[in-house]
Amino acid sequence: MYPENKKMNIIIVDDHPIVMEGLQKLLHNGFDIGELKQFSSGDEFLTFLRKEHGPIHVVVLDINIPGRNGIEVCREIKLTSQDTIVLGFSNHAERSIILQMLQNGANGYLLKNASAAEIIAAIKEAMDGHLAFSKEVREILARPSVTELMTVPRLTKREKEILKLIAQGKTSVEIGEMLFVSPLTVETHRRNLMHKFKVKNAAALISVAAQLQQL
Repeated sequence: MYPENKKMNIIIVDDHPIVMEGLQKLLHNGFDIGELKQFSSGDEFLTFLRKEHGPIHVVVLDINIPGRNGIEVCREIKLTSQDTIVLGFSNHAERSIILQMLQNGANGYLLKNASAAEIIAAIKEAMDGHLAFSKEVREILARPSVTELMTVPRLTKREKEILKLIAQGKTSVEIGEMLFVSPLTVETHRRNLMHKFKVKNAAALISVAAQLQQL
């Protein structure tokens, strides 16, 4: 647990002045602040992070920022300062983005429509060593994704071969030449694969197949 009597050093990385101003006031009201710094780009903050300075206890990090995005910045923060608490703070409510942040070491994720009380509570929860989310993010994570609900389709040996070649960017003509079959036969297999994976194009086929660990 983070000591209650210790002053906190907090960083806000966001390129919206109104958001920065609002967060600054909220954090000063909710915590005993030692130092509060603001950066409008990920690269600017990472330059600061690599310099000598006192401990950074919490980073409130937007996803869409100039330069490297918040997902990449989160990873860099954790590589440089493992103990720093990183909270995603964004309008992006896509489950995939939330999960990417968590995979890169984030200690939680808040949507920008969260109330002041939610934000303060989430920071305190993260400081206590827990993953912290605003209410809406909890609801998003509680709902399984489409691919999580899908059963892995049964593929023939030939379909597996063609699926891997599609993922490599090969055309039907190229695949046909490699497998000694006609392009029409490859197209038939391609349609069967999209039907089995319940997708409408090759890009979606590759994405879903990868998520189901079929590549």
